Amino acid sequence: MTDPHVAAPEEADDRATRRRHWKWTAVAGMASYIDAGSIVAGSVGLALWSKKFGLTDSTVGLLGAFSSNAISAGVGALIGGWICDRFGRKKIYTWDLLLYAFGILWLICSVNSWMLFVGYILCGLAVGADVPASWTLITELAPAKNRGRMGGLAQVLWNLGPVVTLLLSLALAPLGMLGVRLVFVHLLVVALVTWILRKGVSESSRWKEATATEARRTGQVAGTTAARIAALFTRRGATALLFCIGMYGVWNLFAGTNGFYFPYLLSTFGAQSQAASVGLQCVSFLLTVVGTLIVYMPLNDRVNRRVLLGISVVLQFLGMGLFVVLPLNLPVALAYVILIGFGSGFGQQHFFQLWSGELFPTILRSTAQGFTFAVVRIGLGIWSFFVPLITHHAGFRYLALILVLLQAVSGVIGVVFGPRTAGKTLEEIEVSRGWRSAGQSGPVTAEQVAEGGRA
Repeated sequence: MTDPHVAAPEEADDRATRRRHWKWTAVAGMASYIDAGSIVAGSVGLALWSKKFGLTDSTVGLLGAFSSNAISAGVGALIGGWICDRFGRKKIYTWDLLLYAFGILWLICSVNSWMLFVGYILCGLAVGADVPASWTLITELAPAKNRGRMGGLAQVLWNLGPVVTLLLSLALAPLGMLGVRLVFVHLLVVALVTWILRKGVSESSRWKEATATEARRTGQVAGTTAARIAALFTRRGATALLFCIGMYGVWNLFAGTNGFYFPYLLSTFGAQSQAASVGLQCVSFLLTVVGTLIVYMPLNDRVNRRVLLGISVVLQFLGMGLFVVLPLNLPVALAYVILIGFGSGFGQQHFFQLWSGELFPTILRSTAQGFTFAVVRIGLGIWSFFVPLITHHAGFRYLALILVLLQAVSGVIGVVFGPRTAGKTLEEIEVSRGWRSAGQSGPVTAEQVAEGGRA
């Protein structure tokens, strides 16, 4: 029976964007708000936690590695992506934000380092599971000619989370540890309100139709898990996975370092106050919001996406390059945040969200996004362990040089191999990618996807 609140895929792609679509996109996109908010709240608290709990460089590295910025989110995404394709996109929404809230409570009440680890691992598992659910739902809901634009709203929220978190941190800085706890209280409230609002979001009609078709053709949905995994690692599936991981994963080593460690590095190696360090990071995220609103959202469905990404890569490369040749002081840091902040407004993370949803058929979409997100975040976790050690033993400039090279590699992958999918329906993209034949009607099953992926 068709859900009256969700248009059929073809109808959703042919009609004008409706207010309900934007509302559901915003509610789904709140996963990005709380994900980034928890990462940045941790970056703000890191310097205070280090002094209060006596954290060593190794402990700081481990906290960054297992936090919601990295490994725990990767594990959550891997599990959550499979659940989304197996049981539905909305199934994740039932429990994940409650788990997130429970994790936040550990961070709020922490009195030693192991409580920080417990809280961040729980938060990471929750936001990791939420990301493929939310991004997939946004992709499947949006009309073809506005898919990038609607996806951009999630990225606006991803960067508003840090802005609000950082502004609260500045306002509450005189309170010390109490201020840090209150910042996490704000995330707890947002998570619970979002959980309530999500009760009005309906299941993706594309997923419902795809699983119903698969059940009719195979006789049982439960028996298709092996076929879906096999389909994901066919030639076409593996090529798309490697592209997404190469472009986004390499760039995210830089972005994760910036998001979690930037205030810590500025206060430790740049001799900036905690307030100045936090304020600079706030400006950076706010400029990313501006870049998303005035460049990415109005243009990415209408212009050559590779060119747009290329401009972003150049701006980010110049920004990070400043730290390679100039000292880590306030003027240089300000120029850095301007270039990095605005350039990131139409950069790799935006296009990863878009392309990772477009490059895979409905029956595999969340599993693929969860897998790529897991590889990226776990890779960042391993890298995060070494960041404090590198800066301590080799110096900040050496770390900056590594990050510049990572940006360059990521940019080349995205600009050279980025797919041309603007304006196409998800079904048309499936045909162009070889997942289905041009004359086939209705969704494809995992077995059909596997067959097409091997061709």
